[in-house]
Amino acid sequence: MARKHIDCREFPSDTNCTLAMSADSEKELLEAAVQHGVKSHGHQDTPQFRDMLKKILRDGEVRS
Repeated sequence: MARKHIDCREFPSDTNCTLAMSADSEKELLEAAVQHGVKSHGHQDTPQFRDMLKKILRDGEVRS
């Protein structure tokens, strides 16, 4: 199973967020990313937001 990651540093924001996270399953990573997006960036948990996140998940480990 390939590890997946997402990195806020790849997307400019007002807060200059530097959070990066990874997980063994896309489902687990997506849930964590949604929670972070809602709590830290003010997004709404909508199907459109989840679809956008799915498109920016990457294979492999987070790079420093």
